[in-house]
Amino acid sequence: MNFELDDVQTLVRDTARRFAQEEVAPLAAEMDKTATFRMELVKQMGELGFMGVAIPEQYGGGGMDYRCYSIVVEELSAVCASTGVVVSAHSSLCCDPIYRFGTEEQKKKYLVPLASGQMLGCLGLTEPQAGTDAGAVRTTAVLDGDEWVLNGTKIFITNGGQAGVAVVIASTDRSAKHRGLSAFIVPADAPGYKVAKEEHKLGIRASSTAELVFEDCRIPKENLLGRPGEGFKIAMQTLDGGRIGIASQAVGIARGAMEQAIAYAKERQQFGQPIANFQAIQWKLADMATEIDAARLLTWRAAWMKDQGFKNYSREAAMAKLFASDVAMKATREAVQVFGGYGYIDEYPVERYYRDAKITEIYEGTSEVQRMVISRALLRD
Repeated sequence: MNFELDDVQTLVRDTARRFAQEEVAPLAAEMDKTATFRMELVKQMGELGFMGVAIPEQYGGGGMDYRCYSIVVEELSAVCASTGVVVSAHSSLCCDPIYRFGTEEQKKKYLVPLASGQMLGCLGLTEPQAGTDAGAVRTTAVLDGDEWVLNGTKIFITNGGQAGVAVVIASTDRSAKHRGLSAFIVPADAPGYKVAKEEHKLGIRASSTAELVFEDCRIPKENLLGRPGEGFKIAMQTLDGGRIGIASQAVGIARGAMEQAIAYAKERQQFGQPIANFQAIQWKLADMATEIDAARLLTWRAAWMKDQGFKNYSREAAMAKLFASDVAMKATREAVQVFGGYGYIDEYPVERYYRDAKITEIYEGTSEVQRMVISRALLRD
């Protein structure tokens, strides 16, 4: 693995950074306060190839690698974590499984508009009684002639309120438990598809987190993704890629907080000099920088393994997310401390970074789940 960015990766980083600073940063605070995401950003990011970075161009994507995807999510999250997760959930949890498991017809019909930014996607996995225990899914799918009929409820669905299509995990054989789960492509305009409510959250407030309800929701028979009974496998493999996205988001949040702390420390005067001159502040910044670099390298390793076609990179993806989310919490906490009282009010963005960081320890598998994945891999070897 080469730690240096190649020409394409460098161009992607520079383009994403410029877009984040010029187009996203001016909207970030207002989107957070109003808990509303500007959908025009999706179209703009689609034109830049950001809504399907690692999807081939023939399917509307950017045709780049997963490391480029990680870079894009980091750059967006460094100014707005909500925008970062909109791209991450859309790309990792909806576009990627359709690309990896979909038929050619499914890719042309759904992946092209998704990867090009014409519409947003989401994954419907979590339910009130099925969070960490993904195998406990109760949403059902029954074949009725040439249609599948879905019934059930999904909660905490990122992009759920604005998505045009969802990849939904449902049970097609309750007696087989997790082996009886299957995956489906469900358009938001399908009869019986309903956005029941939008959640009000501590952080990533601009990102839609919705409850989806399926009441005799009918979709064509050909909207089965993969084969019957492959839903659990599809979900778990999809989450591996999703963890790279959330690790990238966490790195971006941490880096954004550190950059704010550095700028403030150079300007803030106490005892007749910038607080950046004090060792206590310098050591906080040094720890932030070191841990952020380590988190990024773990994340890039997992992205590289996915690009190289490794059959199993679950442990590496879990390590990246576990460590990066911890770094995000530490870095944002210390950034607030550098700002002192000003860090606790919404006049400065570190207050928002601090709130946003917490979710990275929860979604796409909690930190406890990541430790389970890592320890099982170690004990299996």
